[in-house]
Amino acid sequence: MKRKTVAFVFYIAAATTAALVGCSSSETDPAYDKAQALPNYTQQSFDAYVNETKQWLTENRLFITDDKSSELAQILPREYRPTTPNGQGVLLVHGLGDSPYSFSDIAQHLADNGYLVRTILLPGHASKVGDLQLPELSDWQGVVKHHIALLKQDSQSVWLGGYSTGANLVTSEAINDPSIEGLLLFSPALQPGSSTVQFAELASHFITWADQDPEDNPLRYNSLPMSAAAVYYQTSSVVREQLEAANYSKPVFMLLSEGDKVINTQFAIDTFSQKMSNPNSHIVWQGERDLLEPRSTRFSMDIPEQRISNGSHMGLLFSPTNPNYGIGGDNLICSNGQPNEEAGACEAGKEIWYSAWGYVEPGKVHARLTYNPYFEQSMTIMDQVMASKAGS
Repeated sequence: MKRKTVAFVFYIAAATTAALVGCSSSETDPAYDKAQALPNYTQQSFDAYVNETKQWLTENRLFITDDKSSELAQILPREYRPTTPNGQGVLLVHGLGDSPYSFSDIAQHLADNGYLVRTILLPGHASKVGDLQLPELSDWQGVVKHHIALLKQDSQSVWLGGYSTGANLVTSEAINDPSIEGLLLFSPALQPGSSTVQFAELASHFITWADQDPEDNPLRYNSLPMSAAAVYYQTSSVVREQLEAANYSKPVFMLLSEGDKVINTQFAIDTFSQKMSNPNSHIVWQGERDLLEPRSTRFSMDIPEQRISNGSHMGLLFSPTNPNYGIGGDNLICSNGQPNEEAGACEAGKEIWYSAWGYVEPGKVHARLTYNPYFEQSMTIMDQVMASKAGS
């Protein structure tokens, strides 16, 4: 069974405290080593980028499973070519600690609807978690900007999509680039759920690791260097400053979960209402309270027939049929911010409910909810937002 570390915003405070008293974790695991340099991302074609990234990962990745070929194929940047192209492209950017696999279901849906879709790899990801000590903000900004330019060469128009940290990066680019058609934002981490994350950069001078857990998930990291948390916070600071100074008038699709404590969901909603003025923009909100924002649709996440208690940060991205994260998928995440004995009961096969990280309810053992029970409905609304641009 697969485990996942606690969401980083919940352990920055504890890690910062440890830093101030001079404590640090052991780094004997090879997963915590780092490469000499990050891979190049400035190739002149997307095919060359994929091929060179594959070679670099082959040489530098710490593989989790014995099936190296399959494992590599899942986490590589990828192009999804439509059977019937509509002339539009979509660039999708994953979040902190993740990989391009985050968008496997959404990218395929978009390609089925005529879009040329590309997913990219943020430097420091998909090799070994130690490499996440290497990137600076300019590395993540640079790869996004470069691949927007490449996609423009092969598309009549371009949309940008991002999950969590990736949503910050693409929003910044869209604000600066009026040619971008619109935004697709999934759990946008415009503001962290905990104010302690702002101290990650300070803490990084005293402690290397915010958290270290066994790296047993081939699709994403379980651990986190403090410096990477600091770079995430820089992405959020940049985009908040941009949004304070400007409105965004292009269409925006935003997907959020009420149970998500990794990000400040109310800040994202307020930003949407106050700064994202296009009448065709829309929020899909998974939760129990209604939003005041009229451009929204709510789906309840109290779904006892599927043993779902609430929605999570990552679950928005995946279809119930996803082989890794869907119903009965291979990646069950029992480490979910609950007491150790409950995580152990989850791993032992006791009846499991599903929730966001940190949710506890007496008499129930919760694993992470890793799929979206309203995936098809969410995609239909996203399609409508994107189609509204063509009709405007």
